[in-house]
Amino acid sequence: MRLRVLLAALAGVACIAAAADPAERLPDPVQEARAKALFSNVRCMVCQNESIDDSEAELAADLRKVIREQVSQGRTNEQIKQFLVDRYGQFVLMTPSLSMGNLALWAGPFVVVLVGAGLLIGRLRNRSPDEELSPEEAERLKGLSETDPA
Repeated sequence: MRLRVLLAALAGVACIAAAADPAERLPDPVQEARAKALFSNVRCMVCQNESIDDSEAELAADLRKVIREQVSQGRTNEQIKQFLVDRYGQFVLMTPSLSMGNLALWAGPFVVVLVGAGLLIGRLRNRSPDEELSPEEAERLKGLSETDPA
């Protein structure tokens, strides 16, 4: 068990080390910090649940290289993000910008819950009261309760 934990920890360290290769870094620490901030907001298109900063995939390494090149060319963060969105779509961003399509995806579950709650409340309000017993049923019930041993 301890061996598995140790191997998992070593694999995690190797992943971090691979994602932060010193040879790839920009010479200017301010530009490198900007690039690193962008890395955490860009999704690896291979892994899909990791940022390119955390991913070991070749595509993530290529995206890190592209971002560093664009940062060194003086492009703004918005220009770099737009470049990536134009190339890969909104999915490349870990936090996509607000659009009508995204709004429908985010609001959809809430709308379904609200409509369901409204239907449930409406159905509970409009249900008919229980019907009264007919005289024959009342008499029969009275007869059953008199013969009940409990």
